[in-house]
Amino acid sequence: MDRVIYDRMREVQRDHWWFAARREILADQIARLALPAGAEILEAGCGAGGNLEMLAQFGKVRAIEPDEASRAYAAQGGIEVRGGLLPGALPAYEQPFDLVVAFDVIEHVDEDAASVAALAALLAPGGRLMATVPANAWMWSQHDVLHHHKRRYDLAGFRQLFDDAGLIVEKASYFNMLLFPAISAVRLLKHLTRNQKGDDDAMPSAAANAALRKLFASEKALLSRFDLPFGVSILLTARRPT
Repeated sequence: MDRVIYDRMREVQRDHWWFAARREILADQIARLALPAGAEILEAGCGAGGNLEMLAQFGKVRAIEPDEASRAYAAQGGIEVRGGLLPGALPAYEQPFDLVVAFDVIEHVDEDAASVAALAALLAPGGRLMATVPANAWMWSQHDVLHHHKRRYDLAGFRQLFDDAGLIVEKASYFNMLLFPAISAVRLLKHLTRNQKGDDDAMPSAAANAALRKLFASEKALLSRFDLPFGVSILLTARRPT
């Protein structure tokens, strides 16, 4: 990503509705995995570290981040953050992991299948790989360009990456469904008018931010019971066979 994107993410990752609500949803999903006490957890592509505190609720966390400035910022919280790149330049670890997460990472890499396989190889038997990616190729926008995305996914195509890596898919769902109509309308309008101005991750007013966070975060109750049929993003959890 461009330097300005990394810097803006560092500034907004704690309070922006999208980041904050997504953490609530992901924390709820992780809590349902019943990880072992003292679980070994790795975040691949941790950025400026916005998820590390949340992940630390569930075990011992380590992280990988290729961007040097973001890596240094993330490590200020006391968690070990190493450099590395998917799929072939990951650091070596002395133990396998009970949980590996890659939140909005796989869409950035050229070799997505090889990257999922590389992350799967870091798992202990029975360990889980949890990942999120942006959905729907037709929603491609300037946001994707600025964030250096390579692609957006459909659910079947994303799931196939995990099947091919020899993992057992336990959950595969769209999410950010409740805001999907509004976000879709904005994306389509920008496309039709060829107006790519504006910033999708700019901080809205306090009132709007609180309302959007509450609405988006409410999906954790739905995701605990169902796989959602559509949404702006995809969530997938898969298990390494024992």
